[in-house]
Amino acid sequence: MQPQLQPTEAIQQLSDADLENWYEYPVRVQPHHTDYAGVVWHGTYIAWMEEARVECLRSLGIEFADLVAIGCDLPVVELSIRYHRPIRLGMEAIVKARMTAMNGVRLNWEYQIQSLDGTESYVTAQVTLVAVDQEKGRIMRQLPAAMEDALKRLTGQFDAS
Repeated sequence: MQPQLQPTEAIQQLSDADLENWYEYPVRVQPHHTDYAGVVWHGTYIAWMEEARVECLRSLGIEFADLVAIGCDLPVVELSIRYHRPIRLGMEAIVKARMTAMNGVRLNWEYQIQSLDGTESYVTAQVTLVAVDQEKGRIMRQLPAAMEDALKRLTGQFDAS
């Protein structure tokens, strides 16, 4: 049985303890991010979450281009998103991303997009990725070793000593 995302009501509110160990990625709303009313288009939030995830991996020394070069891709297989409040043209926000679990080649990520001062929550989301062998077009049996070691640091699955 495959692990499932929590119901959307489970991602509505995060406690203060949950706000530790987030990778923070600042964004500013540009005209191309919005609809004609100046409100951020719903798909833009997903793009921002992916940018934050890629930058978080880069901060650990994992370049996404290097993964692609060795034939590993990380497609999204599940996505749950809750839109709380709109963000408008010219506003700034912080996209917070963290990996919450690594189950074999399944990587679970959690996101929160909020105001710079943290008082407004705009979006909360959960995403599951799975490692795929690009050449074979199949799910990999295991992650590349260097990637697995780096990702374990995100979830605290081993002692870094």
